[in-house]
Amino acid sequence: MMPMVSELLDGVLLAATPEKLGLIDSTVKFFKDGGPFMFVNLFWFAASLAVAFERIFTLMFRYNLNAPPFMEQISKLVMTGNVDRAVKLCSAAPHAPLAKVIRAGLTRANRGEIEVAKAVEEAIVEQTPPVSARIPWLWSLANIATLVGLVGTIFGLIGTFQALGNVPAEQKQTLLSDGISKAMNNTAFALSIAVMCIVFHLILTSYSKHMVESVELNALKLENLLSRRHAGDTHVDSESRAA
Repeated sequence: MMPMVSELLDGVLLAATPEKLGLIDSTVKFFKDGGPFMFVNLFWFAASLAVAFERIFTLMFRYNLNAPPFMEQISKLVMTGNVDRAVKLCSAAPHAPLAKVIRAGLTRANRGEIEVAKAVEEAIVEQTPPVSARIPWLWSLANIATLVGLVGTIFGLIGTFQALGNVPAEQKQTLLSDGISKAMNNTAFALSIAVMCIVFHLILTSYSKHMVESVELNALKLENLLSRRHAGDTHVDSESRAA
């Protein structure tokens, strides 16, 4: 498969005229000069992007729920005795972990504080792990890409030094310079992948941690809210509105 890819790249480079040389042709040449390990790392690059974009879409769009206004509506509905409407409000965001946890507590609202606490705790244990799922993969992908790039660099240098014995002395310096330059393509590409993975890992870890903390905090506030309701307190205070 690799010879076919190399032939295809050769065709692209030969077809390029001086007027058409640009980013695409430079990228093609960069991969061709780097050798087969560049294409191995291209796979890990695609895998890293797939994981990062899947997590970004899931956390920032599919799981996203503006907690303060959501909890304010829940508080008002609960304190006015409209628990069923509060449950329906949670069902309007079927994928959000916060809505699922709050819904679990509301469905046990009339069974006592202990049942509410158990339901909420069970929902938190069930709903929070998917928030941070696959994010650790990015750190592993960064390490894999770096090691693959290092292997590609070593193989490139080995091939260069082996070829030095078959050329005249006056050509050795040029061949060595070109060989090292080509071998470094693997290192440059691998490190670029690693940096990208680490940046995405940092951002997504921080975002997921904040989301989990928000779920746990608002779940506790729901328990306190239902406790006050059972005690006959129907006043929605400022703390509940800011939940």
